[in-house]
Amino acid sequence: MSIRVQKPGLLDTLQDKGRYGYQQFGINPGGAMDQVAMRIANMLVGNDPATVVLEMHFPAAVLLFETTTLIALSGADFSPEVEGREVPLHQPVLVKKGTVLQCKKQKKGARMYLAVAGGFESEEWLYSASTQLQVKAGGFAGRALQKQDSLLLKHANLYSLPEPSQVFETLPWRAGIGGSYHDGPIRCIAGNELDDDSRQLLTDATFQISRESNRMGYRLQGPPLHMNLRTELVSTAITRGTIQLLPSGQLIVLMADHQTTGGYPRMAHVISADLPVLAQKQAGEEFGLQLVSVTEAEKILREQEMNLQQLQNACNFRLDRYFGN
Repeated sequence: MSIRVQKPGLLDTLQDKGRYGYQQFGINPGGAMDQVAMRIANMLVGNDPATVVLEMHFPAAVLLFETTTLIALSGADFSPEVEGREVPLHQPVLVKKGTVLQCKKQKKGARMYLAVAGGFESEEWLYSASTQLQVKAGGFAGRALQKQDSLLLKHANLYSLPEPSQVFETLPWRAGIGGSYHDGPIRCIAGNELDDDSRQLLTDATFQISRESNRMGYRLQGPPLHMNLRTELVSTAITRGTIQLLPSGQLIVLMADHQTTGGYPRMAHVISADLPVLAQKQAGEEFGLQLVSVTEAEKILREQEMNLQQLQNACNFRLDRYFGN
C-alpha cells in the first residue's frame, strides 16, 4: 500500500507541524512552510490536522499510486493532473490504483501539499516526522524524495471507484480558503529596534523576494533601511516570522528552518495568520508590509482558527456520511 516516486521534484519532503520545545538546544521547529495548507489537506481526508504530509515545490514529483487512495491537494496551484485529467485543489479525491499524478504548470503559489487518508509512514525525531535536512533526521530517511522511493501508507483503506473506467473521483465538497489567504500587504508587529524613520520606510516601500531564499529565510529586495541606533546588539532568541535588518540594509524574514538565535536588529515580526500567505509567495513576487497591533494580530488569528475548526467539523461530518461510517 504505497505511492511510488517515478520522478523526483525540486524538493519533496515529508513535513508535519514541526518539533517544538528544543530551540534552547539550537534545534529549530521546522515543519510545513504553509501550516494552513497542510491542515486543510489533512482535514479534507479525515486526518488529524497535524498529520504528516508531502510538501512539494515546482517542478513537483511524478507519483504512481500503487493502491486506490483518498487524497487532497492544497496550497499552490501546480496544475495537477491524473492521466491527463485536471485534479481540483482543496477537495477530497479518490485516485485509482495504477494511475500517475503529475504537475504541468506553476500557476500560483510556491508550495503544494499532498495528504492521504491515514497519513504516510514516516520516521520520527524528537516527536516530529518533519524532515530536518541539516541533520538528516525525520520524514523519509531525513532527506528529500528520490526516484523509486516508496511512500508507505499507514492505513490500508479499501477504497473503490464507482465506475471502473474512472481514473479518479472527486468527492462533492470543497474547502473554502478565503479566510486564510489574501492578496494584501503582509501584516506585522513592530520590533523593538524599529525606529521612526525605518517605520515609515518599512510601510511605504514595496519588497521583492530574492532568488537567494529558501526554507530558512526569505531575503527581501527593496530600499535599504538604516538604524539610528549604533550600539551592538546581544544575540537573542528569534523565531519564524522575525524580520531582521542585515548589514547591507536589506531585510530577511525567517521561515520554517530558521536558526534559533540572532544578533541582527529585529525590525518587525510577521503575524502568525499571515505566515501561510508569505510561504506561498514566489521568488520575484512583490508585496508590501503593514504594521498592526498585538491585539489586532490576536483577533485575526482567532478568526482564522475558528474558520479552520469549522472546516474540520464539516469535513468530518461529510466524510462520515459519504462513506457510511
